[in-house]
Amino acid sequence: MELGRNGIMRLNEMGRTRMLFVSDIHGSETTFRKFLNASKMYKVDVAIVGGDITGKGLIFVSKKSKGYETEFLGRKRFAQDDEELQSLIQEIRKRGLYAHVDGPDAIEEIASSPIKAENLLKDHIMRTIKEWIKLADERLKGSSIKCHISPGNDDIYEIDPILDSSDFVTNPDGKVVTLDDEHEMISTGKANITPWKCPRDVTEDELGQTIEKLASELCNTSLSIFNFHAPPFNTYLDVAPELDENLRPVIKAGQPNMINVGSISVRKAIEKHQPLLGLHGHIHESKAVEKIGKTMCINPGSEYTEGILDGAIVTLEGEKVRDHMFIHG
Repeated sequence: MELGRNGIMRLNEMGRTRMLFVSDIHGSETTFRKFLNASKMYKVDVAIVGGDITGKGLIFVSKKSKGYETEFLGRKRFAQDDEELQSLIQEIRKRGLYAHVDGPDAIEEIASSPIKAENLLKDHIMRTIKEWIKLADERLKGSSIKCHISPGNDDIYEIDPILDSSDFVTNPDGKVVTLDDEHEMISTGKANITPWKCPRDVTEDELGQTIEKLASELCNTSLSIFNFHAPPFNTYLDVAPELDENLRPVIKAGQPNMINVGSISVRKAIEKHQPLLGLHGHIHESKAVEKIGKTMCINPGSEYTEGILDGAIVTLEGEKVRDHMFIHG
């Protein structure tokens, strides 16, 4: 027997903590609901969304004299009545976009004003996050699952108070949170600067300072989890197409030229502190597992535009990652 951190005597055989980690669901209603369902189906102790939870755009649905009309996925779409309208909205939300239904004149006014369009997108984002937090409360409350939902570099700061408002769901960004009797987690949605200049893009220096401050608050870095949205540089987790000055893929030998785009600061922090586990996202096409020293780093990838949930089930046992597997569905 030995004394645990909470003062309770326990057997030398350490308990196991089973985790579900997903990232980059980008507003996909279907993917978020699958995350909640998978948390129960896989009987996890901890469920984590690692950032980029909001969608990127609006789809205007115009109310006509008879029915509704929009252009979606490159073609005209029609809804004859309210039932068909709801099906259309669900399809739009499945793919991580927000549907705004209004009259033709109102839509034209909004579309012609970048400020009005931006404010409307923010309204839809914040309304949806409120709905999701409420849904998570309803679906998971009463279970023993600890649910952590954090922002990523694409997410506006206005959602943080909503993520902080739940008594059940935790926003772990910028905090040390306890996962079990032995393991702590630190999180940041900040990422090294991207071509899109996202809300939480920062310099490598600032990102490194944020990480070091968080790491200094851990009890034991070797038993900790680094939940950093940006993956470590020069790994299988951070490979993406190179872009030119017009944000178009650079083609070489008839194929997109792939380069490493992750964070140098994240890699340095992992090399220095050697946490037990690194959880990352950000680069959707780089589903991978790689070790940096003794640290296992995981990027589950993302296929949110198809309403597909990509995730990783990870089991912690004391000083080791006992097992891990990717899920897809």
